[in-house]
Amino acid sequence: MSKKRVLLKIGSNTLTKETNHISRGKIEDIGRQIASLNNEYEFIVVSSGAIAAAKQFVKLEHNGQEITVKQALAAIGQPHLMRMFQESFRELGLFTSQCLLSYSDFEKPASKENIKNTIDVLVQNNFIPIINENDTVATDEIKFGDNDKLAALTASLLKADLLIIATNTNGIYTKASLENGSPETIKSVSDISDLTTEISEGKSSHGTGGMQSKIDAITIAKQSNIETWIVNGLQDNFITSAIKGTSAYTKIK
Repeated sequence: MSKKRVLLKIGSNTLTKETNHISRGKIEDIGRQIASLNNEYEFIVVSSGAIAAAKQFVKLEHNGQEITVKQALAAIGQPHLMRMFQESFRELGLFTSQCLLSYSDFEKPASKENIKNTIDVLVQNNFIPIINENDTVATDEIKFGDNDKLAALTASLLKADLLIIATNTNGIYTKASLENGSPETIKSVSDISDLTTEISEGKSSHGTGGMQSKIDAITIAKQSNIETWIVNGLQDNFITSAIKGTSAYTKIK
């Protein structure tokens, strides 16, 4: 039986559990779920968090050039982030690998082919690719989308069956319910235009994306006939709960 391929996107807010530090407990939670689902699913992970990881160790002096400072922080934090994934996953019998990509890689046929071939080989040999944007040479993720678009482009390229975007809400809420102060999750939708009328734009303390960046990612995935789930990554067992249908999340078919 062939496994279902899942592209899991994890934002900085999920990895920090909305604190100022990367949460090893959250990384372990993700690893335990992947290990428990290993017989039926193969996972490719797109993870933010390099800048948040760096901020645990350093504070850089700068002259007001905020983007360049963030790029430097990403360069410092990326090895620490990967070490935390490697150590936590290894204790669960999972092997990890690092892939740094940029949006420009998806504009070149040769680069796209190399990405696909490399990641396919890693997955076939039971290595979980941990993908992040190469912030040293690209600033799109820092400025705009918190890897949402990168995750969707990667899912499309690798012909994933499912894109799971972990965020800090129980999916996408109806606008009316937010105005009433009692958030109600949109459970399932097939027309993206139905979502755009409901979203409430906002960004988090660590992440750089808002719900609009999720809509952009959903649009890319839908063009490749990939189903997308918007789930609450702050909850324990958020992947397995969504698969079992025991948690509230938004499914875009």
